Amino acid sequence: MMQETLPEVPGRNVPKSRTPKPGSFRKALRKDGSLYLLALPGIIVLILFAYLPMSGLILVFKNYNFNDGIFGSPWAGFSNFEFFFSSMEEAFRATRNTVMLNALYMLTGTFFSVAIAIILNELRSKWFIKVTQSVMFFPYFISWIIIGAILFSLLDYDKGILNQLFTAIGIPEVEWYSSPWLFVIILVLANIWKSAGYGAIIYYAVLQGIDTSYYEAGRIDGASRWQLITRITLPMLIPSIILMTLLSIGGMLKGDLSMIMGVTFLNPLLLPTTDIIDVYVYRTAIRSGEFGFASAITLYQSVFGFLLVLAANKLAGWYDKDSKLF
Repeated sequence: MMQETLPEVPGRNVPKSRTPKPGSFRKALRKDGSLYLLALPGIIVLILFAYLPMSGLILVFKNYNFNDGIFGSPWAGFSNFEFFFSSMEEAFRATRNTVMLNALYMLTGTFFSVAIAIILNELRSKWFIKVTQSVMFFPYFISWIIIGAILFSLLDYDKGILNQLFTAIGIPEVEWYSSPWLFVIILVLANIWKSAGYGAIIYYAVLQGIDTSYYEAGRIDGASRWQLITRITLPMLIPSIILMTLLSIGGMLKGDLSMIMGVTFLNPLLLPTTDIIDVYVYRTAIRSGEFGFASAITLYQSVFGFLLVLAANKLAGWYDKDSKLF
């Protein structure tokens, strides 16, 4: 029986396997040498400050002491991990607080950043937008120590402005620094005040790249301003929101130690909700010089964060393949 051959489809490009030709890199180097030279400083910095320090991961499996150094200290196996998980209650509390606070920061920060960016995009006064951007961006450069001092002047039980105001209008005073769950709200509000303006500028820059013909077509069809926002602006922002969320998820298990130290002063009464992993490591390891234990927890945070990024990236791919990081 004669084997039937399929007719060739006109215009169809059949992919062919490509094998790199000898000397192709040299040709690329001659053609785009200036671009490689431009990228060289960044590559050197990446190697020096991101990859070479990874050799210090050996400290995780060492019983470190100052006399022998990192490579001369005796091996400790997995005992540095056992130190963290020996008290499962404290380890679970630290992990829970870290994930809870970071999730609240991410959700509220994204919401307010997007909202501010949309509001700025709807304004028509250029000078007002520029002034507003500068004012919103300013808190991003204020240290948490200064923010903590400002909050203390507001929340102090005896001399705080809020308690004095409550007393004047007949409301009972609040012991802010003795209420762990109240400080969750305070930390979230402080994070919004500090970082929402920075995020809004990023999303506002994305909005400036949207083709205005979409809005013109919407106005011709009789769409209201709210419909233009919900049907055009928000859908155009979703890929950027997904990208920023994926980047934030990588640090879900890493807390801001300077924030907790500056705002709460490591108040032991607030530890039920503010004892994140970084605070726990600082309290139990850094102060006593247990650098091996601190390195082990940092590795635990990085691996867990990497797995979270993989999972979130997979979910983003199910929603939109173009929104994946890789």
